[in-house]
Amino acid sequence: MSTPRNAVASNSAWRELFAREDWWAVWIGVGLVIAAALAFANGASLKWLAVTPQKWSTLEQIAAQFGTNALRYLALFALWLVLFGIAVRVLGLRLAEFVPAFAIVFVVSALIYALGAWDQASRYNLEPPLVALALGLLASNLFSLPAWLRSGLRVEFYVKTGIVLLGAGVPFVLILWAGPVAIAQAAIVSLVTFGVIYFVAVRLGLDRRLAATLGTGGAVCGVSGAIAVAGAVGAKKEDAPIAITLVIFWAIVMIFLLPLVAKALGLPTGVAGAWIGTSEFADAAGFAAAQTYSGYAGQGGIAGTPEASVQAFTLMKVIGRDVWIGVWALVLSIIATTRWESTGVVKRADAGEIWRRFPKFVIGFFITSLLISLAAKGLSYEAYKKTLTPDLVAPLQGLRTWAFTFCFLSIGLTTRVRDLAAAGARPFYAFTAGVIVNVILGYVLSTMVFAEFWTKLGQATP
Repeated sequence: MSTPRNAVASNSAWRELFAREDWWAVWIGVGLVIAAALAFANGASLKWLAVTPQKWSTLEQIAAQFGTNALRYLALFALWLVLFGIAVRVLGLRLAEFVPAFAIVFVVSALIYALGAWDQASRYNLEPPLVALALGLLASNLFSLPAWLRSGLRVEFYVKTGIVLLGAGVPFVLILWAGPVAIAQAAIVSLVTFGVIYFVAVRLGLDRRLAATLGTGGAVCGVSGAIAVAGAVGAKKEDAPIAITLVIFWAIVMIFLLPLVAKALGLPTGVAGAWIGTSEFADAAGFAAAQTYSGYAGQGGIAGTPEASVQAFTLMKVIGRDVWIGVWALVLSIIATTRWESTGVVKRADAGEIWRRFPKFVIGFFITSLLISLAAKGLSYEAYKKTLTPDLVAPLQGLRTWAFTFCFLSIGLTTRVRDLAAAGARPFYAFTAGVIVNVILGYVLSTMVFAEFWTKLGQATP
């Protein structure tokens, strides 16, 4: 007796909810926010569990911190290990490899986090994202790392979980207020950047499918965009890796370049965050740059709150650009199957492609933002800062920073300079042309056209 078609589809849909990192990031992030909200509603808090290094000036002080809070750090490690461990086991990874690998990631991240709390860290630009990335790059390019370590270097998983938790620090009213501007600015930059990369690539003699893959990687959503569009247009199997390589190369360059240039120009944190969100090509790299710049708030006359840099980046990259990945994949799939030569795409494009390609972790971001907004309903801004921020929002921000630090370290440990050199000259020239236009246009829009809006974002929460 055959199984009804609708029952098969239903079972497939349920399996999908536990078969992708996107959805696991949602379950973990939203679950932590719900747990924090329930604890807060009952007069408790996750502060004890969400331990973070505090300011210190001598090695004796930081050693004493770790000694005093050893049980808290052990509990936090156990929490992350259980949450990520369940997910990776369901996704098919071996726990025998993941557990020791993640233990190393956690310990090194804790040391990097502590270094960022040193009272002289800002003087030497020892921001945790940059330190994590630099340390990872040195280790991966100077030494031969064991294969089992890679099971704990889940770059996309960590950053997606961090993005979902980030929603707890971005009130829903802020999304409604800033979303239209972010989407408008992102649309301008994305269309222009894609057009430049695609035009230059075709003029250099590259296949249109590779040109589209490169253009989307630079214009929309970095690695995810390149993978989605490569499949949608029937690109050759080597096209996506070429685009991914160039995305990673320029994303890493921008992690160091954009915060330093923005600091030299004295840009307000909200403006700098918007520029980074417009000009960066990958979520993880962009968060590293935005979080780095948040550490410059108040230094050398840089105006705005530290959190504004991350908030503006999130609005630009996650809300403004990432959400369009499904639409781009659908549109380019239609163009490839109707206007270009045979692509090998045999599946007819349909509106469902938008949902299939849509980054599900963005849904988690909206849910956590809405949950915190509901918890703050009826409170004044002063009451929100006095009650909800220290006991509910701050612990979640601490957990978010842990997830991002895991991500930044993993980026470095999975990036080899030798591999980045294999993309080829013509794709490099085409993508670099888009990079130049992207950065310049993003700067103009962030510092001139929409400058007043992003500056206001850094002054107070609307």
